[in-house]
Amino acid sequence: MIDNIMAILEPVIGRTIKRKISTMSGKKLPFIAGHKLLYTCNLRCDMCPFWRRKDEKLLSLEEEIKMMDSLASAGVSFMGFEGGEPLLRNDLEDILKESHKRFHTSLVTNGWLLKGRASSISRYLDYLFVSIDGRKETHDKQRGVPSSFDHAIEGIKEAKKYVPVAMSTTITTNNMDDIKYVVNLAEELGIGVNIQVSYDYSTADKLSPDRKKLYDLLLDLKKMKEDGAPIVNSKEYFDTLVNSWYYGIPWACKPWSTVNIDPQGRIVMPCYVLNEYAGEKKVWEIDIKELWNTYDWKPYESCNKCSLSCYLEPSIFSWRKPSMVSERIFGSIADYIASIF
Repeated sequence: MIDNIMAILEPVIGRTIKRKISTMSGKKLPFIAGHKLLYTCNLRCDMCPFWRRKDEKLLSLEEEIKMMDSLASAGVSFMGFEGGEPLLRNDLEDILKESHKRFHTSLVTNGWLLKGRASSISRYLDYLFVSIDGRKETHDKQRGVPSSFDHAIEGIKEAKKYVPVAMSTTITTNNMDDIKYVVNLAEELGIGVNIQVSYDYSTADKLSPDRKKLYDLLLDLKKMKEDGAPIVNSKEYFDTLVNSWYYGIPWACKPWSTVNIDPQGRIVMPCYVLNEYAGEKKVWEIDIKELWNTYDWKPYESCNKCSLSCYLEPSIFSWRKPSMVSERIFGSIADYIASIF
């Protein structure tokens, strides 16, 4: 069992150490990768622009492997798969298996198809996120399909038998009053919950929450976190949003910490939201290290427009903050080992 644990942790730790050495010399390297396996989805979420797009030809397994090898060579340690709905891909298990050999691997799903495939995908996952936006009525309305809440909860109950699970919750104007319910539901189910604020994409419904109500909610969520609620976000995450959006105290975004890849294997620059996930160059056709260290990132450091954890959390992480090191590094490893035993 220990050999299995180390087989997974060693490549992640090794790449992380190498990346730290490189960044000490001033080089920029991504250590998180996010990859949309497809845009197609079986739900119709109000705030999402991606299901509205038509898929081009998707990557084959061989191309997915080529992409992963390029990312691993660039120093990426963490890979997150999303969509669309990833479980609509019949070759998902094969893709996850290859990722798990190279990265700490996570997946985001709406949960509709999860119950029947939880066992087969979980053997290649380190973490699973399932979208839950509120009570049944609220969730189903925001997700656009009746019974989507019931399917997701059934999937969560099955998946947590095999892999650490957290709900993924987006705060919108429609579900603000349900967010504390979601946190309590996560605690009841014995799982975590990751929370972020809706971003108004040009091709989706504009659902950014009321500014005053959001302020109060962010403070309440921080207090719930401090009181032991299973909120995955760091306490500093909520502090940073409040300081930036309400008190004009900016945080320095590090968009180079995360590389996003569209369903055709193209790198999305400069980040997930600013060009609305439009990719250009294929990962395996360019030198990622060279691109990352010649691209002009400066204009985006003061953006502060989104609340995506994949950008905000690594941007504010500091080895000088013992609480963040304890929770994000040692706590995560301990949770992973505990889940195995």
